[in-house]
Amino acid sequence: MTTPLLGQMMDVPLTVSSLIAHAARHFGSTEIVSRRIEGDMHRYTYRDCETRAKRLAQALIGLGVQPGERIGTLAWNGYRHLEVYYGTTGFGAVCHTINPRLFPDQIAWIINDAQDSYVMFDTTFAPLVDCLAPRCPNVRGWIALADEAHLPHLPMPTSTALISYETLLEPHDGAFGWPPLDERQASYLCYTSGTTGNPKGALYSHRSTVLHAFGASLPDAMCLSARDSVLPVVPMFHVNAWGIPHSAPLTGAKLVFPGKDLDGKSLFELMEAEGVTYSAGVPTVWLGLLNYMKEAGVRFSTLQRTVIGGSACPPAMLRTFEDDYGVEVIHAWGMTEMSPLGTLAKLTWEQSQRPPDEQRKLREKQGHVMYGVDMKIVGDDGRDLPWDGVAFGDLHVRGPWVIKRYFQKDDSPLVDGWFPTGDVATIDPDGFLHITDRSKDVIKSGGEWISSIDLENVAIAHPAVAEAACIACAHPKWTERPLLVIVKRPGADVTREELLAFYEGKVAKWWIPDDVVFVDELPHTATGKLQKLKLREMFREHVLPSALDIADCPFKVPS
Repeated sequence: MTTPLLGQMMDVPLTVSSLIAHAARHFGSTEIVSRRIEGDMHRYTYRDCETRAKRLAQALIGLGVQPGERIGTLAWNGYRHLEVYYGTTGFGAVCHTINPRLFPDQIAWIINDAQDSYVMFDTTFAPLVDCLAPRCPNVRGWIALADEAHLPHLPMPTSTALISYETLLEPHDGAFGWPPLDERQASYLCYTSGTTGNPKGALYSHRSTVLHAFGASLPDAMCLSARDSVLPVVPMFHVNAWGIPHSAPLTGAKLVFPGKDLDGKSLFELMEAEGVTYSAGVPTVWLGLLNYMKEAGVRFSTLQRTVIGGSACPPAMLRTFEDDYGVEVIHAWGMTEMSPLGTLAKLTWEQSQRPPDEQRKLREKQGHVMYGVDMKIVGDDGRDLPWDGVAFGDLHVRGPWVIKRYFQKDDSPLVDGWFPTGDVATIDPDGFLHITDRSKDVIKSGGEWISSIDLENVAIAHPAVAEAACIACAHPKWTERPLLVIVKRPGADVTREELLAFYEGKVAKWWIPDDVVFVDELPHTATGKLQKLKLREMFREHVLPSALDIADCPFKVPS
């Protein structure tokens, strides 16, 4: 057997520190702007950020933190949080971002499961830390992301320190060289939202993080560049803000951090003040922004593109952004286990030549995979299903930034080398993914699937509807039928009959929900997704009108 011929190229490891080092060296004067918890605006550059990240690395090493130890964060999007991203991973520690919107019991469980040695927190979360500290005995210190003057007064358990971040950095000068690391070392730890059972940890590597940043920056993905001013509304505690804190330094884009104020007025004013061209967030946040703009009668002057993900973007929202405000919407899909990006809805040259209505229908889907990700849909028997846009199947993915097992779990969730996402989807002949449901949320009526997401999108298009959720309700003959749960817009009115009539001609007759209930608000997870499990519990005893007169059921039993 002949020996393979090896390439004669440098072997430079893909490390997270290389991203901030690149930005500091080649985009050193580019701004990072933050609305601070203290109430003022903070401005500095990528060059400043790297120096302070190095000072943090020196400080943590001085505290005895070893490579591989986890450093937790409970923080909003801001410059100090960004420094923690790089100051921890840069010398081999692991940055563990924690979602502060989870229940305290879940957060304490996550900190203990991760075995965090220190936790850094924004001062707005001081009451939460007061609750957590006695329940997290392995945490050696809680570091407030503030100066000494803003250090909260919290009682700490014996042998547990309360430290000011700025005081911690003060003795160090940043004269520190990022050490060479194995690119397969752990970099970040992110836990799932834990809607059922305890959350599970996804442990990323330096290699997977850098490759994800490359993939996310491609023109047919997030398309970031040094000409962009980027405001990540998606939190840095939620899957690393979809990788923007890595893609922005890679491309040299200006970063604008909103801090804790994510209401429509605050976001709009920050976008206008900082010339934001690009943003990313979940539909619930954009709903607040669009409502504010409509009420205030204002328009964007610089925003060009926004990525919407986390849950399906309602077509009505996409149309509002594009038709009313001239902002391109990039519909995206991913998950914590995928770092998180998987697909984005960007058209090919050939697709862009099709009629406008056909183009829009494509862009309302979750889109095509970015390089590095592969996907397939399988049936109940595990066999691949056709990409015809009709066949529903369980979505499986694989790639270099997809997990192979969960943190501290020996068993692997993979099926024949593929990760089962828990989503139900179709893939059309163009390779465009369309998520139709979570496998646990799909409505199976008379042996046939009904997409709750499609039914929700129709409802949200009604002018009187602010939010909609569709869940399965038990039925004596058809097993399950759809129940629509609606939040009305302020001051608007609509009846059950009007909403059901709104579906006519938009979906198959047998898909039309059997009943509508109106509520003041819908339950959401800590990351803004609808909590359909809670809704199913709330309406478990709901009796559908069609259950009283089965003869009126609008479809025949499938053969």
